[in-house]
Amino acid sequence: MISKKMEAAINTQINKEMYSAYLYLAMAADLKEKYLDGFARFFEIQAKEEMGHAMKFYAYVNEQGGRVVLEAIEKPQTSYKDVEEIFALTLEHEKFITRSINELMALAVKENDYATAGLLDWFVKEQIEEEGNMDKGLHLVKMAKNAPHALMMLDGQFGKRGD
Repeated sequence: MISKKMEAAINTQINKEMYSAYLYLAMAADLKEKYLDGFARFFEIQAKEEMGHAMKFYAYVNEQGGRVVLEAIEKPQTSYKDVEEIFALTLEHEKFITRSINELMALAVKENDYATAGLLDWFVKEQIEEEGNMDKGLHLVKMAKNAPHALMMLDGQFGKRGD
C-alpha cells in the first residue's frame, strides 16, 4: 500500500508529466507552422513518451491501492522564436522534471517505500537520457545557427526518430 503523502506526490507528478506532453505538443505545433516537420515529429513523439510516463505513474498508484486525482493542466507557451529557444526551454523543463523525480525518490527513501523507489529508479535513469537528448539537440541547433542548410539537415535527422 502506498502512503497518502506518496500518493499525493505521485498525483502531482502525473500532472507534471501530462503538462510535459502538452508542452511538447505546443512546440510541435509551432514547428509545424514553421515547416520544420522533422523537429515537429521529434516533439510529437516526445509528447507521446511523456504521456506514457504519466500512465506509468497512473497504473502504479492504482496497483498500490491509491487513488489517482487529476488536476487541470496548465496552458503551455504556444509560440517560440526559433528551434534554439525550443531546445533551451525543453532542456530546462527536463531539469525541472529531474528535480521532481529526485524529490519523489527522497520521499520514498524517507518513508522506506521500496516499491515506489523501485519504480522511481527507472525514472531516474530515464531522466538522464531525457536531459542528454535535449542538451545534444540544443548544441546541434546552436552549431547550425547561421547555416540554414545545416538546420534543414538537422530537421531531417530529427524527423527520423522512431516511436
